[in-house]
Amino acid sequence: MSDPFLLFDLLLAGAVIALAIATLTVRDLFAAIILFVIFGLLSALAWVRLSAPDVALAEAAIGTGVTGALLLKTLHHLRYVTGSLGTNAVESLSPVQPVPAGVSWANAAFCGLITLGLATAFLGAPHAGPGLEGLVAEAMPASGVSHPVTGVLLNFRAYDTLMEVVVLLAAVIAVWQIERGLSDAPAPALGEVWEGFARLTLPAIIVVGTYLLWKGSEAPGGAFQGGAVLAAVGLMLLLSRLYVPRPAHRAVARWAFVLGTGVFAGVALLVASGGRVAFEYPLEHAKTLILLIEGLVTISIAVTLAALFHGREPVAVPAERGDNDA
Repeated sequence: MSDPFLLFDLLLAGAVIALAIATLTVRDLFAAIILFVIFGLLSALAWVRLSAPDVALAEAAIGTGVTGALLLKTLHHLRYVTGSLGTNAVESLSPVQPVPAGVSWANAAFCGLITLGLATAFLGAPHAGPGLEGLVAEAMPASGVSHPVTGVLLNFRAYDTLMEVVVLLAAVIAVWQIERGLSDAPAPALGEVWEGFARLTLPAIIVVGTYLLWKGSEAPGGAFQGGAVLAAVGLMLLLSRLYVPRPAHRAVARWAFVLGTGVFAGVALLVASGGRVAFEYPLEHAKTLILLIEGLVTISIAVTLAALFHGREPVAVPAERGDNDA
């Protein structure tokens, strides 16, 4: 009997490809961002159909939600610095120069090679090989958690996860350094309806983000998914102006940025100092250590993503110098 969802999967795959092409070819920047957000949502749905709910959650929260918000803020800033804010003159953002034909053909060749390599790897993979599922299942009793994805991310390949947290830390450091000399576009006036919506939904978002963190030990979820959802709280606070970063808050923000990386690396060194391999947690403390790492990494991810959206490091401006909060 044929799969009843086969037609749906084919339509979903076609829609994802069509949206990717449209996102790359449309000239209107705002339309391109909206198409990118829709592309991300359908990609998350595709991951669900591939039985990868953890990846789907990360794609929806980070790849679509937070990244879409960053792109929209970037467009707002570009329109501000070019004097086209509040107009429909998209073409005035920057003069569009034709791409040399040689560059276009070189990009097409590289994309073709990458596609060919992926196709070769996919077609050459064994169709019924044992894979790594057996090894993961065998090692799960010693991982400290019951969900295999969390076991892989925080135990079996914790080095990779640590480097992902380091990348986020490096990103916010780079943004704070680069954006110091850039003009700051005023935040758009969102009105009382948006502020009321933010006040109504913020508690629910905090509960959902905390639940995803806690549930990650036994079901899809974890630090990155929970952190991305909690970052939405920061984005809403910034957009609604319910929270305005002040120079006095920089020290707390810096500690929050390094908290996850520092504890992650500190646990590895602590375990290694006891005569074990780094991240080879003692069985009786494995769950506690993993929960400690995930909890603090969640805080760092949430604060870092919100800071990336805000952009520049909070600095004193002439209007704030007489303010006691600055």
